[in-house]
Amino acid sequence: MNRAFQRIWTGIALFALTVIVAVVGYILLGWPILDAFYMVVITIFGVGYGEVQPLETPAERLFTIFVIVAGTSSVVYIVGGFVQMVTEGELNRAFDTQRKSRTIAKLNDHVIICGFGRIGRVLAQQLNEAKQAFIVLDNNPERVAMAEARGYLVHTGSATDEVFLQEVGIERARFLATVLPDDATNVFITLTAHELNPRLLILARGESVTTEKKLRLAGADHVVLPSSVSGHRMANLITQPTALDILDRNDERHALNELLTQINLQIDELEIKKNSRLLGRTIGEVEVRAKGAFIVVGLRQKDGKTVNRPSVSLSLNVGDTLILLGHQGDISKFANRYQYQSELSYQGGPT
Repeated sequence: MNRAFQRIWTGIALFALTVIVAVVGYILLGWPILDAFYMVVITIFGVGYGEVQPLETPAERLFTIFVIVAGTSSVVYIVGGFVQMVTEGELNRAFDTQRKSRTIAKLNDHVIICGFGRIGRVLAQQLNEAKQAFIVLDNNPERVAMAEARGYLVHTGSATDEVFLQEVGIERARFLATVLPDDATNVFITLTAHELNPRLLILARGESVTTEKKLRLAGADHVVLPSSVSGHRMANLITQPTALDILDRNDERHALNELLTQINLQIDELEIKKNSRLLGRTIGEVEVRAKGAFIVVGLRQKDGKTVNRPSVSLSLNVGDTLILLGHQGDISKFANRYQYQSELSYQGGPT
């Protein structure tokens, strides 16, 4: 495409140079400026109106031949650039469509994300980081362009149409997440998806509590209600004695991590194994070494006992698992810094 633009601009430059040289040449041959310019135009474009003045001398005829060849060549060069630009654009689109179709055809046990709004973007980012195969289905050109800019596999179409769901391989998919902001649309998508693939695990977003029942009746396996998760609930999950028990439940942990992601936070686990540089250290020493990257909100000991907000003087033993709240990416960096190779396992992200 860049070569086509370069060719067009080169042709325009050659055409302009040809016109200037030709006009100046006819003026030097004794023609008036207007006659010279008119002669150049009808000569280059071959309109056949005849010469403005008789071409009597060999110099005039040879110069006119030069104008015809140079002018016509530059025009053809410009037109060729436009043809190349159109052809390359069409070919690129055709190749992209074919390549995307082949990629979709190879998908298996993948995730279909219906809607690339706020929650859809967060979900796609998390799946991408987890190396989980997924495809985004959206009919909004701006959101489609945004997903493509991030390098995600995207298919343009409405998730309410079973044809588009089949095109993204719903028969071979393992999960479908419908995260559109409209409850009625999510219910309809859930119904359609469940009918096309009864084995599909469907995660649906609901804006109101009354919609949850409808989504589950439609076939949704899990329903997420973002509006029901408040800052107060988050604080309770972290500070109250029952917090760690709740975090052990996958549905609650999914919901909490989804909300925490909006403010660039995440709950992660760090298991202490033999030869770890953290072995024998206290909770306080770990937090000091973290330099504010995270806080320890709990400790799951080897025997399965969970300690909420453990004492800073509590020492770490082999098999203990720290439950941490920190910024995304910081905990993994800390784990890499304080581990021997293959000796300290880091278990991050939503479970």
